[in-house]
Amino acid sequence: MLEDAISTVLRQPVQLTVAGRTDAGVHASGQVAHVDVEGGIEEPDRLVRRLARFLPPDVRVTAIAAVPLEFDARFSAIRRHYEYRVTTARYGAEPLRARDTVSVPKVLDLDTMRAASHALLGLHDFAAFCRRREGATTVRELQRFDWTREGDILTAHVSADAFCWSMVRSLVGAVLAVGEGRRTVEWTSGLLRERERSSAVLVAPAHGLSLVRVDYPANEDLAARNAATREVRALPGGCCGD
Repeated sequence: MLEDAISTVLRQPVQLTVAGRTDAGVHASGQVAHVDVEGGIEEPDRLVRRLARFLPPDVRVTAIAAVPLEFDARFSAIRRHYEYRVTTARYGAEPLRARDTVSVPKVLDLDTMRAASHALLGLHDFAAFCRRREGATTVRELQRFDWTREGDILTAHVSADAFCWSMVRSLVGAVLAVGEGRRTVEWTSGLLRERERSSAVLVAPAHGLSLVRVDYPANEDLAARNAATREVRALPGGCCGD
């Protein structure tokens, strides 16, 4: 859709590369993408306005800028930030936020949820939380996983250098089970010892998740970051952390 719109406006075929692929139903207010354009773009702000006419109401390009040739929206990224919104209100999500807020009309223990989230931080093999892709590593560095509360709204803040397929929603689903009292903090941290996706982890609904920001290094560090990202990573001491 976006690729077709850009190609139409620029009158040349382009191939879009995005910072992170999202499951159907997941939002991306902070998505970053790049295209290679012959001849460059002279008026980026004008292109933003033109693209708005070709895109559906739920898709918008908010800014356009020229970047160095080494920039890659996917491989240059050093960190991705997600948020997951939950409401514990008895009446469910408010109508204006129903598209990005999941209703969990139960009493949730925020302290144990924070403890379970904290136990997952660091460099680990998150195989129990990921849908396996052939040839892809499930080793990731989870740099932030905490929760904030505003009234009936609980928001998970999740940041890592990269995520594998369904990882964030699985992390949230596991911690929600702890908050409901169905699982323990020790069960959550014990999942890090598993080397296959765990059927005990329920994947949280897609619509509560939003990609809110992607971080990149300075221009002079882009090439080095691209190379590092393409390396297949393993845990120190062996493939499985033994």
